[in-house]
Amino acid sequence: MSKARYSIVVPVFNEEEVIGESYKRLKEVMDSTKEPYEIIFINDGSRDSTYEILNTISETNAQVKIIDFSRNFGHQVAISAGMDYASGSAVVVIDADLQDPPEVILRMIEKWKEGFDVVYGKRLKRNGETIFKKITARLYYRILKSMTNVDIPTDVGDFRLIDRKVCEVMKSLTEKSRYVRGLISWVGFKQTSVEYEREERFAGETKYPLVKMIGLAADGITSFSYKPLKLASYLGFIVSFFSFLFLLYVAYEKLFTNKTVQGWASLIAVCVLMNGVMFILLGIMGEYIGRIFEESKNRPLYIVKNELGFKNASSEDK
Repeated sequence: MSKARYSIVVPVFNEEEVIGESYKRLKEVMDSTKEPYEIIFINDGSRDSTYEILNTISETNAQVKIIDFSRNFGHQVAISAGMDYASGSAVVVIDADLQDPPEVILRMIEKWKEGFDVVYGKRLKRNGETIFKKITARLYYRILKSMTNVDIPTDVGDFRLIDRKVCEVMKSLTEKSRYVRGLISWVGFKQTSVEYEREERFAGETKYPLVKMIGLAADGITSFSYKPLKLASYLGFIVSFFSFLFLLYVAYEKLFTNKTVQGWASLIAVCVLMNGVMFILLGIMGEYIGRIFEESKNRPLYIVKNELGFKNASSEDK
């Protein structure tokens, strides 16, 4: 079989309701290119029948390949595994839920052929999402952009096409706390966007609830900026300054007025404020220290239990 020109990387986790339709639309889009391609599904520890469905699909189509993790390692790690195994001259990352329309891939390919090394999908509209999700997502991207030292585009997810040389650079990056879209921005190269409307999920539930979104946001900020540590220092100085002013005020009242302290309310308020600030600072520092600890263990990024469709397939760690 000829080498793939395009590699489509699709991380999946408990997507039994949508995986069949996702494969069908991806196949229709890629068949229309009239060029060789492969679709790599990364089964990220699914507990439903996702893997069995993918297995059946791969038996009928040699272009479909499967990486089966030993457990759930997370969406960003699954994307990284797909890049490790991809052989195409261009690699496309897309989720299986069909919120990012596969048809947009054709426009990405056009931009790639024009000479761009990275073509990311920029969302103009987010259909089927709550007002809360839309507001928090918009706020998150703006905060991330202001906090980090890397120009990470706003309203952009992991849906994108990257050139082979970008993929090779991504494979050489070894950090454990992965924030793929930030890493791709960090490596540079010639980048552009294609705009589209994000659709509702075809079926099933989102795999990025609020808790995971907060975790992803923390990864994005701590991986590309130490500004939170600077903010902690600034906050400490500000609180100390106002505490000193308050101390001078108390001394003035004691020495030059007849006022006396009527209780402990003000003292308690100051103590609570100071304790709150200290815990916030400790939490910020703990986030960075925790990531240093994770990196120092040097464990594999993921563990593959099974591979289907690859030559000389065997289980291995990465």
